Amino acid sequence: MRSLPLLSLSVKLLLLSLLLAPTCFADDLLTPKADPFAKSNSTLNSNLLSGQDEFLPVAEAFKPSYTIEQGKLVLHWQIADAYYLYEERFKFRPDEGIQITPNYTLGKMKYDELFERETMVHYHEVTASFDLSGIAKPFNLKLEYQGCADAGLCYPPQKLTLAIDPASASVIEQTPTATPAQSPITTSAPIQQNVPAEPDSGWILQAILFALLGGIILNLMPCVFPVLSIKVMSLAAADRSRLALHGWVYTLGIVVCFVGFAVALLLARAGGEAIGWGFQLQSPGLIAALAYLFFVMGLSMSGLIHFGTSLMGAGQGLTEKSGLSGSFFTGVLAAVVASPCTAPFMGAALGFALTQPAIACIAVFAALGFGMALPLLLLCYLPALAARLPKPGAWMDNLKQFLAFPLYLSAIWLLWVFGRQTGVSGMAMLCAGAVAIAFGCWLLGREAKGFWQLVRRVSIAASWILAILLVWQGAENREQQAAASDRWQAYSPELVSSLRAEGRPVFVNLTADWCLTCLANEKIALHTEAVEHTFDELNVATIKGDWTNTDPKITELLQEYGRSGVPLYLWFPANSSGKAIILPQLLTQDLIIKTLKGEKSL
Repeated sequence: MRSLPLLSLSVKLLLLSLLLAPTCFADDLLTPKADPFAKSNSTLNSNLLSGQDEFLPVAEAFKPSYTIEQGKLVLHWQIADAYYLYEERFKFRPDEGIQITPNYTLGKMKYDELFERETMVHYHEVTASFDLSGIAKPFNLKLEYQGCADAGLCYPPQKLTLAIDPASASVIEQTPTATPAQSPITTSAPIQQNVPAEPDSGWILQAILFALLGGIILNLMPCVFPVLSIKVMSLAAADRSRLALHGWVYTLGIVVCFVGFAVALLLARAGGEAIGWGFQLQSPGLIAALAYLFFVMGLSMSGLIHFGTSLMGAGQGLTEKSGLSGSFFTGVLAAVVASPCTAPFMGAALGFALTQPAIACIAVFAALGFGMALPLLLLCYLPALAARLPKPGAWMDNLKQFLAFPLYLSAIWLLWVFGRQTGVSGMAMLCAGAVAIAFGCWLLGREAKGFWQLVRRVSIAASWILAILLVWQGAENREQQAAASDRWQAYSPELVSSLRAEGRPVFVNLTADWCLTCLANEKIALHTEAVEHTFDELNVATIKGDWTNTDPKITELLQEYGRSGVPLYLWFPANSSGKAIILPQLLTQDLIIKTLKGEKSL
């Protein structure tokens, strides 16, 4: 069988991108919170763009203390900031024949998005008190409570047993491995739980089931569907007697990749990193690599670029043995491009897995991978469906070109994510890098000999290096812009007048995003360390008038100084009156510094 040329190309580009892309372990990136009331809900999750450090251990998030005061049993929990306990998750089971009813301190209603209803929760602290009048004999009280963090962690239910003696006003916490002391000890200090409770085996089985279901649904996600379609097309061209083998090799590729994700997560978390599913997508470099990958795959599937025989020969090793290697790496590719997506059931399963020992965690991730591969694996084992696969023909090329459009949409989505991470300038540089990569791919399809072959190879390497440098510069530019944006205040005539009345020196920058001269001046002069140091040294108030969109106040200021457009740079020295000093339209660091210090007259 001849595997699709696109497959070997995709694998090579993927491996190249992952090697060159900068990696970073970032904050947790998981799905919206699962049901806090379901038994399988030990779920780690957080908002897509939120930053959350390590969550507190349960004993630090909820600190219990127990006392008997004036004939009442008082159970008190001190709750850490941004954590809360559910009132309806409190359960109290005294010995048979003992009847007590809790009275809670006032909580607040919290809307539960999953069940679309409100439930009572307690922040900061909660007390449950019980009237012990009429109860003289000692008894045991089994209690259970459960809480969550606002950022997304829901802890498993915590279970305790208290030995209570109303006569001596003593409360002793019992543990499964310790016999209660004979002499009662009254305590009001928090009881620290250093050893986390072991989960039920049922929790692990439910997590594996959820992961299996989530993996199946993952095939419907837009980031996975194009790659899955490629595999279906390759099966259509495969030997029908070997379909099952292709299916298992494809499954192996996915499972191996997901297990690799689990190992990476466990190692990183063991090193102190607070990361979760999708952590790699918090790296702008990897986002850019995936965007480039989807873009190039789309160009190839559209037939807009063709690759020479040398590149295809380099990928031949992946498509030998009747395409089994191709099936394996298609599974790897499908697992990698699935990382931007999260399907239903995945959040609870992966969140639970990341709180468990390594074996349980790897088992859940393997189940997720197997679930993702399961639909195609079943197709290989159903002769009736396999027989309905169309014979190879012109339809495959038409379908391949049609499937390029979902890849373009995926690339645009990743471009948007990159823009959210790095800003508009970073997004523009990523687009420029895509053009450089397209140019390099176009050169790959050109035949050359002798000296021109060397020129061709150097140009290809240069275009791909340029794309990487543009991505890196985009991320750096965002950091510079973020630092600069903290300094500059938005222009208004009232603000300028107020600052001048205080005697402060004022520098006004009238600019626009479409003004290339403005952007160049900001890059090489205004936003440099030397100029900003001078601003700080002289306590200069920096004002920015953004004329990207029409602004009558800025237009009026331009007309006041006889200008019809931007850039315009105005300098009002300290304790000055009258008109501003106008700086040239082309700035340098030296020019600005000398003007601010009065060493240069304009």
